[in-house]
Amino acid sequence: MICTSIQNKELQEILDLLDSGAVEMAEIRLDRCALEEEDIDLLFSGSDVPLIATCRLNEESQGPELLERAIKAGAKYVDLEMEAPATVGRRIREACREYGTVLIRSYHNFTETPPLPVLKSLVERARQFGGEVVKIVTTATSKADSATVMELYKEARPGTLVAFCMGEEGRESRLEALRLGAPYTYACLTEEEATAPGQWTAEAMQKAVYGDFRFIQAGSLPMPSSKSFAQRVIIAAALADGTSHLSGYTPCGDNESALAVARALGAEVKIDGNLLTISGIAASKGCCKDLQELHTGESGFLTRLMVPLMAVLPEGPVRMTGEKTLLKRPLADAHDIMAAFGVRLYPESNNFVNPAKNADFNENKNVSDTRKSDCYLPMTVSGPLIPGRADISGKGGSQLISGLLAALPLAGGKSTVYVHEPKSIPYLFITVDVLKNFGIKIASEMEGGEDFLQTQDWGLCTGLNFRIKGDQRYRAADFAIEADWSGAAPFLTAGAIFGQVEVEGLDTQSLQADISIMDILMDAGASMSQQEGPTPSSGPIRVQRAPLNAFSTDLNNCPDLFPMVAVLAAFCPGESHILGVERLRHKETDRAAAIEAMLSKMGVPVQIIEDEMIITGMGLTQRILTGNLLKGGAFPSYADHRMVMALKVAALGAREPVIIDDTTCVAKSFPSFNEVFNVMTGSHRPSHTQ
Repeated sequence: MICTSIQNKELQEILDLLDSGAVEMAEIRLDRCALEEEDIDLLFSGSDVPLIATCRLNEESQGPELLERAIKAGAKYVDLEMEAPATVGRRIREACREYGTVLIRSYHNFTETPPLPVLKSLVERARQFGGEVVKIVTTATSKADSATVMELYKEARPGTLVAFCMGEEGRESRLEALRLGAPYTYACLTEEEATAPGQWTAEAMQKAVYGDFRFIQAGSLPMPSSKSFAQRVIIAAALADGTSHLSGYTPCGDNESALAVARALGAEVKIDGNLLTISGIAASKGCCKDLQELHTGESGFLTRLMVPLMAVLPEGPVRMTGEKTLLKRPLADAHDIMAAFGVRLYPESNNFVNPAKNADFNENKNVSDTRKSDCYLPMTVSGPLIPGRADISGKGGSQLISGLLAALPLAGGKSTVYVHEPKSIPYLFITVDVLKNFGIKIASEMEGGEDFLQTQDWGLCTGLNFRIKGDQRYRAADFAIEADWSGAAPFLTAGAIFGQVEVEGLDTQSLQADISIMDILMDAGASMSQQEGPTPSSGPIRVQRAPLNAFSTDLNNCPDLFPMVAVLAAFCPGESHILGVERLRHKETDRAAAIEAMLSKMGVPVQIIEDEMIITGMGLTQRILTGNLLKGGAFPSYADHRMVMALKVAALGAREPVIIDDTTCVAKSFPSFNEVFNVMTGSHRPSHTQ
């Protein structure tokens, strides 16, 4: 990226400059700008443009205080000279750690370029002094001096070194630094405002770096309703006694399947724009006497949610069917989990006897003795669901467990469900939260070691205990369905890599697992903020491009983010490590294999080692300068909506068009995705996807 040095400006001049869009990153010279303490607070707390706070230190300088003020206000970076006293260095380092500011330790030589061994030792010292980014700037009196400084990049970790030369002989080194992997280089507003000899103007540098590459800038992008919430709420309303009003609804394939299931149960459904009105069936054990078959569309979650309910609501066995990719997806551990509560499953693909069509079913007790742990649709569910205590595995995911939580309150007696090795924990608590709104009470406890007790990090949870009273009844409720963080992830990621994007309708206090995209983007270095909204947690979310860095994350609790996070990693310098590969094997496709194939074909180094995917990325600026934009070509969608979304975002950084065989499958979760994507890209840069 190009960091514009700003000096000799007052607050309003700086704000106007940042708002103009002419500056993608800025260094604020606190020792040369007329800024009061309150001005510093306003500037560094309110800017979406990544800002570096710096202040040359001398005996009379208030530099340390000014830098601390900027850190506390929200500066993304602070630049501290190597020559700063040790007490000042410790003070600034502690402040950076506390407030999450990236510390740059810098060395400047205004007379010469020291020998390479000396420069290497300076880089090492800067690291020892806490520099997450090291800045080495010398004066070049020859091209050889610049070449010496450029040698430093051979041993530097990607994205952590900014090294170049001042002076006319060092002018080209400022551009070369970006080509070799510097996260940013420095430029000036005008030649008259240059802060060092040989500095380019920002306009000249932008032309040299980006050429005709166009960045996106889009706001007010609407997001669909969360199908994680919508499907749960629709089924709860269908089971309720009375009429529920569900606002914020937007249709998609999976949501429409949930409405079809609600109608099949006997609920009355009315749709008026974004408002659903559902008159429920006052569900009780055996209330759906005539129900013999249930179709769940292509929704894996809806299927798993309904399996336990089909062992409670009907009086006899029920055949469950689905369509498209769902027929190829196993219901992980379904036999074992349901058997723990007395329910038997008979998948037709395994040639088991269909009890719904077998007059001798009651005598055929051993028919499922050879069953596998996993099974496929179509299958028959044979209850009843027997209340009790069971210790079940959560390794296969949370969806079937959510079904148990929805069904056991209707089954009669008290139940305890203990889940060991839990995955997708946030989704279980969405279920508990939705059920609570519809009158169902479930007590829960989380278990873990000392690390979990101290941090309450769901990733460290080793067990979940749910206690459920029997003979409960669902009550009608009014419910506002949240917007979807899963659908927002592609747009937020696109903004982090390719410009600036603002999305509407999201709740930053949501239980949705995919809200983790915020933490992942910020860990990767993106600039993110929330604008004012109707409530403190519901304002528009804005994400803006900033120097990115490699990251590590565990997606076991939010596997739907994996394709998009993998694309993000392709544009983060260095090795990113993503856990959760095994959770991808039985999605709409084998997503792990699909992601690996996609990135490999695009020229991104990727490898899978057990449950971890390792992706070696390169920053967008370096890709542009070195001709290493992603490779285009023809790519399969695998009929997977998440893969299409990932391919569309990756295509923004491809040098040839990316042609996707089918993009209509996005209708499963986000029917208007392609239209919203075109709004985001249309007026700024043509989409390279077809």
